[in-house]
Amino acid sequence: MTTSMIYSKDPNTGLKTVVSQNWTQEEIDAHARSVNNTAAEEARIKRDSLLAETDWTASTDVTMTAEMTAYRQALRDVPAQAGFPTEVNWPTAP
Repeated sequence: MTTSMIYSKDPNTGLKTVVSQNWTQEEIDAHARSVNNTAAEEARIKRDSLLAETDWTASTDVTMTAEMTAYRQALRDVPAQAGFPTEVNWPTAP
């Protein structure tokens, strides 16, 4: 049994809360995966929302600028970032 203090960091507020003081390593690993999965889902939701906001620029009667093309590609590449999902560098909209 692991007796160290385990914290969970809220990805939105950055606040840490005590999760457990007596978890097994398996429980610690499961919790870490759960937190990571939740953060990944939230990041993808934000990414999808930002893409949706610019969908109009992909209309057949609009010529998409190179800057917008790069921005949309950077949004699609967010899950490939090294710190994903806990440390995301969000691209800036043109």
